[in-house]
Amino acid sequence: MKKKPALYKIISIALIIAVLTISYAAYDIWSSGKPREPIAADAAIVLGAAVWDGKPSPVLRGRIDHGIWLYEQGYVQKIIFTGGKGHGGQWTEALVSRDYALEQGVNPSAILVETESTITEENLRFASKLAEEQQLHTFAIVSDPLHMKRALTIAKKLGMDAYAAPTPSSAYKSLQTKLPFLFRELFYYIGYKVTSPFRS
Repeated sequence: MKKKPALYKIISIALIIAVLTISYAAYDIWSSGKPREPIAADAAIVLGAAVWDGKPSPVLRGRIDHGIWLYEQGYVQKIIFTGGKGHGGQWTEALVSRDYALEQGVNPSAILVETESTITEENLRFASKLAEEQQLHTFAIVSDPLHMKRALTIAKKLGMDAYAAPTPSSAYKSLQTKLPFLFRELFYYIGYKVTSPFRS
């Protein structure tokens, strides 16, 4: 009879630890996207997002605009646009991003693209390989604020010398849009942390 209370105590402690761990992760994700002073780097890596009828979605446009701003202000010398075709898509995110940047007057020689990735880890892995070929070694990772924690965690795991450069013009502005994004990032971030010891 004494075993049940002991078991309940173990379960209760495990639940408390789980709740605290998840709560801390959520706080970390939220706080990692706070505005910060840019740091000079060789290149900005703009993480891909949805394309709408051959044009950047508001989410992707916010990311591209921040990458362009970093370039125009002299914080980076190159912009690497990432992303292949979405599910059933006709256009690659990277090429749509490139075309938008060219329309904004970015020098074509300052733009690099990788068009094969479909998830964040591939965005960064493929961009890192492309950067290595171009002898680029330091990076500003550009994405939405709530995406920053996971993106930077992946970048560090890949051995990249990178810092977070959250876009100040994210399409996720209201609490109604931020909370679903936060819960999604929390799910993927914890999943990545759990599986990362088994990744090469």
